[in-house]
This record gives sequence, structure tokens and C-alpha cells, in this order.
Amino acid sequence: MISNSCLFLYYTKQSLHFKNPLYKIITLQPLYTALYFFFLLMDFVNKIIGEELKTFEKKFTDSVKSQTPLLDRIMKYIIKRKGKQLRPMFVFLSAKLQAPINESTYRAAALVEILHTATLVHDDVVDESLERRGFFSINAIWKNKIAVLVGDYLLSKGLLLSTTNNDFEHLRILSEAVKQMSEGELMQIEKARNLNLREDIYFEIIRNKTASLLSSACAVGAWSTSQDKGITEKMKLFGEKVGIAFQIKDDLFDYGKEDIGKPTGNDIKEKKLTLPLIYTLNTIDAATRRKLIYIIKNENKDPAKVKLVIDKVIEAGGITYAAEKMTLYRNEALSILHEFPGNEVRNALEQLVRYTTDRKY
Repeated sequence: MISNSCLFLYYTKQSLHFKNPLYKIITLQPLYTALYFFFLLMDFVNKIIGEELKTFEKKFTDSVKSQTPLLDRIMKYIIKRKGKQLRPMFVFLSAKLQAPINESTYRAAALVEILHTATLVHDDVVDESLERRGFFSINAIWKNKIAVLVGDYLLSKGLLLSTTNNDFEHLRILSEAVKQMSEGELMQIEKARNLNLREDIYFEIIRNKTASLLSSACAVGAWSTSQDKGITEKMKLFGEKVGIAFQIKDDLFDYGKEDIGKPTGNDIKEKKLTLPLIYTLNTIDAATRRKLIYIIKNENKDPAKVKLVIDKVIEAGGITYAAEKMTLYRNEALSILHEFPGNEVRNALEQLVRYTTDRKY
């Protein structure tokens, strides 16, 4: 079987001639190119933890099974529509960086994925979102009441998985993450109402809301094979830095083109304050600031007005500033990672980190 990376290299070489139809795919379609690079990365990661990920898939499926037909049907729907599974990858690589993967690592990865899925199900209810990863959300198909109960079921399965196997440190690490995520979400709702968000508050929100789960994934993975609190804390900080860089990259997508997977100006239309916008509002003159705030509050559905905000953010240097911050956090994460001995596992983790900031979707 030809690997994805071999296909990528072949197609890239063949597409160099402009008469080749693939020329358009590689050179004119950024999303397709990004997908090729993602496949290339996955090939590399699979060489390191491919067998473990296959085993994990089965263990995760078994861990969420239910005797209730409706619940089991919903679980199967969720499993078939999982995302890129970056968090389990971070769990396994963080674990393997210390020592060989064991049963505790599989349970740690399952716990991370269970809790992540539960929070997504609940988030879709809170946000009244009818779509998740291009498919109907649970609440769109089965309504809010069932969606909330499904999220609760997943949380209970996570608790049982840990307590049954005496994985109390796993549970402590992930419980702290869930607490932080809830606090971050509520803080965002509270602080964003008046569109007067300081940069330090923004970082506190994304540290809690977004970075905490990736941080705990790295920590619980490291703990599962090292049982060393110092190493676990170091990997937790590493994951936090990666998570913050990941969120800033998401912020930047709002000012890109639609072919990278996220509609331009979407966050502005939803009145979400992202780092490029926060920087802009804190550096422009008072009159322009009032004008932009008025647009975001009252005219955020008008494409022309949204474009005006985007143009002002670009003009004020908001994009450049956010990109520099993202790179700073990425480099801090890599500095922590490089404190560990160099090997193929560390290389795979480094490539995953770089993917979070170089990705196109």
C-alpha cells in the first residue's frame, strides 16, 4: 500500500507542470494542500503510535457503550464523526516520551476524549449550534434535553472509568481542566458583554477555556508512564502553551479567506472578541474605537460593515501582533519539549506543535 506521504510527494512533483490538472489543486487550492500536509504529518505520527491509536479506537468505543438502545445509537453517531483526535495523540506521545505506553495510558486517553466529547455536546446546546464538524449536532437531531443527558452520561462514564481502575490522579488532572473550562466560558460571557476586554483577561479566558484540556492531556499522558509529578507539571505547562497558540491560530482564521475552512468575519458576527480585535481596540483612536464597537454590537450582520472592521484590524497591525504572540507561545512550548532527550517521539510531538500554528483549517 502506498503511504499518504508518498502520494503527497508524487502529486506535488507531478503538479509542477502547469498543464497537469493537479497543478490547480496544489497551487491554487490552499485547503487541499493543507490536507496533504496533514496526511504527511499523520503518516509520521502513525509510525510512532499508529498501533496504539488503533487499539485506543476499540477501547474508547467499548468505554462508551450503553445497554440503552437510544444512548448506544447516539454513541455510534458520535464515534463515526470524531475529529482529528489531536488530544489522544498528545496523550500517547507525552506518555511515550517518558516510557512505554501501558494500560493506564489507554485509560487516560479515553478519559480525555470522553470529557472532550461531553463538553462539545454541552457547548452545542449552550451555543444553540445545529452543526458540528460538518454534520448535525446531537441537539439538532435529538433535541436539547437528550443532548444534555448524553453529555451527563459521558461525564459519568469518565468518572467510572477512572474510579473503577483507581486512576485518581487521572481524575484529579482532568477534573481541574473541566473546572477551568467552565470558569473560562462563564468569564467570557461576563466580560465580553460590553466589548471592553483587556488582553490579560483574554489570555486568562483562553488558558482556562481552550488550553486547559490540551494541557491536561499532556499531563495525564506523562503521569501514566512516569508517575513523576515534576515531569507531569512540565508537560502540563507544555500543553498549555500549545493550547494558547492553537486558540490564537483560530482567532487568525477569522481574518483569512473562506478557502481555509472558516468564514471570514464569523467571530465578529458572533460578537466574539479575539486577540487581533482586542489589540486593535486598545491601540486605535477613541473615535474609531467607538465606531468599531458600534458595528460589532449593532451592525455585525452587514457584510460591508464587517469588512470595515476586518480592514481596520489589518491596518492597525492586529494580525501581525496576534501572529507574533502565537509564535511566541509555540516557541515557549518547543523550548520546554527540548528539555527532554531527542528521539522520534519528541520529533513527532514537535511536528504536532508546529501543525497547530501552521495549519490551514
